[in-house]
Amino acid sequence: VGIVNAKEMLAIDEVDADIRAAADALVFNKSPEATEVMLELTSKEKAAMEARKKGGAVAEVKKSSWRDAEPKQRLEHALINGISEFVDKDVEEARQVAARPLDVIEGPLMDGMNVVGDLFGSGKMFLPQVIKSARVMKKAVAYLLPFMEKEKKQKMIDDGLNPDDFDENDDSNYAGKVLMATVKGDVHDIGKNIVAVVLGCNNFKVYDIGVMCSCEKILEKAKEYDVDVIGLSGLITPSLDEMVVVAKELSKGGFKQPLLIGGATTSKMHTAVKISPNYTTPDHPVIHVLDASRSVTVVSSLLNENKTDFVEDLKEEYEEMREDYYAGLEDRYFLTHEQAKEQKLKINFDESPPPPAPKKIGVSLIDTVSIEDIVPYIDWNPFFQTWELRGRYPNRGYPKIFNDETVGGEAKKLFDDAQKMMKEVIANKSMWLKGVVGLFPANRTEDGEDVNVYETEEDRAAGKVFKTFCMLRQQAEKESEDPYLSLADFVAPAGYKDHLGMFAVSCFGCDDLVAKYESENDDFSKIMAQALADRFVEAFAEYLHREIRVSMWGYAPDEQLDEADLLKIKYDGIRPAPGYPSQPDHTEKTSMWSAIQAKELAGIELSESLSMMPASSVSALVFAHPESEYFAVGQIGKDQVESYAKRKEMELSPCERWLSPILNYERD
Repeated sequence: VGIVNAKEMLAIDEVDADIRAAADALVFNKSPEATEVMLELTSKEKAAMEARKKGGAVAEVKKSSWRDAEPKQRLEHALINGISEFVDKDVEEARQVAARPLDVIEGPLMDGMNVVGDLFGSGKMFLPQVIKSARVMKKAVAYLLPFMEKEKKQKMIDDGLNPDDFDENDDSNYAGKVLMATVKGDVHDIGKNIVAVVLGCNNFKVYDIGVMCSCEKILEKAKEYDVDVIGLSGLITPSLDEMVVVAKELSKGGFKQPLLIGGATTSKMHTAVKISPNYTTPDHPVIHVLDASRSVTVVSSLLNENKTDFVEDLKEEYEEMREDYYAGLEDRYFLTHEQAKEQKLKINFDESPPPPAPKKIGVSLIDTVSIEDIVPYIDWNPFFQTWELRGRYPNRGYPKIFNDETVGGEAKKLFDDAQKMMKEVIANKSMWLKGVVGLFPANRTEDGEDVNVYETEEDRAAGKVFKTFCMLRQQAEKESEDPYLSLADFVAPAGYKDHLGMFAVSCFGCDDLVAKYESENDDFSKIMAQALADRFVEAFAEYLHREIRVSMWGYAPDEQLDEADLLKIKYDGIRPAPGYPSQPDHTEKTSMWSAIQAKELAGIELSESLSMMPASSVSALVFAHPESEYFAVGQIGKDQVESYAKRKEMELSPCERWLSPILNYERD
């Protein structure tokens, strides 16, 4: 019996053929001589190791042996194992013995990438490894590119053509061309970047046109590049509606390309119900892609000449989903808005009074918190989810994921890489944190649906409202007698001295790091920087919420919770974010930004779709009452939307557009 160190395991293709055959024969009892054969091989290997020990070279037995191979084998090994240290040297040696620079790409580089694609597709290689392999490929191609361009121009001269007409963007040798874009108003692109890398590893040409892409730009670039597939990405809920707009315009424009939909806020159901009907024909289906590991299979299937069965199965599946969705709406009962208000949560604020007043009323700039300060508050679980590393029970979460027999070794390598970059970021101060907090007197409105905020106690006494934060209430019928919740329920009515907190925080500097790594063809470090920036700002939000509870508001001065308990929300109060389940309306951010001067004081901006910039940003309202809790508003009826629009002094149509993901009816 042996204990395996997964981190040091060789990939199956790295095991010597004779040892692998002997191991198979022994494990699967293929021959009566299997034990003897393995013992003989073991004896030989033991003797070789002893000899190496005497020569003083035992430390590099396996790690450097591949460096003794021919350039072709070294390149394949480097690609499969994601080793970029020797790329330029090995590519140059391979180029010297190749007839043409292109032969290096079409030979050892593509051979290596084919192995990577096969291993990833079969689940024997994981996303971080694939992205490291892509880094090797990009660096190798970047080294060869000047030689290939020189060769092509010389051929044009030899053929009597003008070398000035050379097209450096020739993409005729790819398996297919894919346009990728984050839609208008959305600045999040880490998922898109990962998919682009994985597709590139499988010989697809990816035209990534960036973030906040208008519909016009997407259509224009799709035509310009003559792409085979169009992919749209988005994180915030307004992006869902923008994807519908793009689908409609693609249909009007007569486009024939399949449309891929992806991003954290997207879903298969929304794609089937809201997007697909606006564009799908037999020539161009719309398909939701869950993660990077599915993207290659989907794109390959869509571009396969025998795609008919695949497309027909998609159409049938999405049609069934639409039928189930609308049947579910018919079967589900919703209370009227008035009925839901009557059955709201009724906190007795005499028996359970509001928390004490904050130590300081008003706005505070937070710009002295360092990355080191927030490291203990990092929740690493979403980090591994970003990299599509998922352990199985009982090893699903951090740090138990390191014990998972399938992904544990790679998870530990990735974590070590993250720690290394984090140390560099801290040492170089290449990322930094900044935020702003507001703590204000507040009461819910007379009808109980919104919260009025005042700048001072004097203003509250005078009835001088500073801002009104509008809330939404649950309406879907409940089988139990549970109340129909709204965030407004957690704030006391007039006559009580209650308060409301809010904050916006960001991690700055990531964009510059991303640009640096892009210039170095280092997709792995680029994605790692984005993933860490997201973790930093979420940890900053956790840290700041604790500071609010313990000192700034100070309603829980004796709180003694460790980081694990903080992540389990074992404290009084909540910090729901606008645009998320408890308050699904992103437009409430505009009131918050105005109240706490997030742009003026901290440099945190809002896009036209109210995505926060920088992308690694968090904002939230802070409720302190011990009975406050997180919940999902769910779908709401038109009567509440009409009331909500009136209270916000907003026209009904734009209000419906912002709330479209939660409407229980089809808007006009």
